[in-house]
Amino acid sequence: MRDVANAAEARLRIALQKSGRLTDASLELLSRCGLKVSRGKDQLMCYGENMPLDVLLVRDDDIPDLVQEDVCDLGLVGLNVVEEKRLAFEAAGQPALFEVVRRLDFGRCRLCIAVPDGFEYRGAASLAGRRIATTYPHVLRRYLEERGVEAQIVVLSGSVEIAPRLGRADLICDLVSTGSTLAANHLRLADVVLESQAVLIRTPVPIPEDKQDWARRLLMRIDGVEEVKGSKYIMLHAPRAALPAIARLLPGSEAPTVIPLEGLGDRVAVHAVCRENVFWETLEQLKGVGASSVLVLPVEKMLA
Repeated sequence: MRDVANAAEARLRIALQKSGRLTDASLELLSRCGLKVSRGKDQLMCYGENMPLDVLLVRDDDIPDLVQEDVCDLGLVGLNVVEEKRLAFEAAGQPALFEVVRRLDFGRCRLCIAVPDGFEYRGAASLAGRRIATTYPHVLRRYLEERGVEAQIVVLSGSVEIAPRLGRADLICDLVSTGSTLAANHLRLADVVLESQAVLIRTPVPIPEDKQDWARRLLMRIDGVEEVKGSKYIMLHAPRAALPAIARLLPGSEAPTVIPLEGLGDRVAVHAVCRENVFWETLEQLKGVGASSVLVLPVEKMLA
């Protein structure tokens, strides 16, 4: 039994949102890091088949607590949830022991003040004395205090956008991605309280030595996946004399690799990783300075 317990302790645990806007992107990130999982019968635990890493699928606002209590080594959650939990712990006189170790390039949204159509908004002072419905009372309270505004915060667990229509609030503070939900409820964005995105948080407890190597490798793989988002690998042939012009046209690239072409005199092959989008106009410009046989490929992963 001791060997079984030790084996379980040696496995990393990462908490993810079980359903919501971050779920698919979070699982895709781990998949691109090479993780293959099998689901448990309760569908709330995924077991790593090729890495000593298990995934807990939980409510997003439980993730900071699981990391805070060292139930999970890592958590992947929205910055909006992290900030709300951190301020809640602070208000209760407890330190928030989790820390953000990576900001990730997905799950972007904004926590915003939204007002009904016809409401005349002239800055934060317009909020004074108003009832504001939200599921993020601590973040909203910080925003109001920083601006010296006194308002009544109405805490709701869901359906914040209909609070003004029900007479429960004058306006709202809620997450906004596209703004379509606001428009459907006759609301409009007035101010941004917090810019949010997916983040990776870590336990405050030092990770045991038998886990440290895989924790380091996972973070390195996440960096590799995030680094190449939107990147392209370009290969082309060109006269050596055209290299300065070609280097200027390659978007967001470092020094390209130049390889002589056997038996073709001064013509060379050029390979480069471009960290920005490559448009048809770029290819036409490359051709205009002498490039030929231009090939653009997606980059799946890269280690610096």
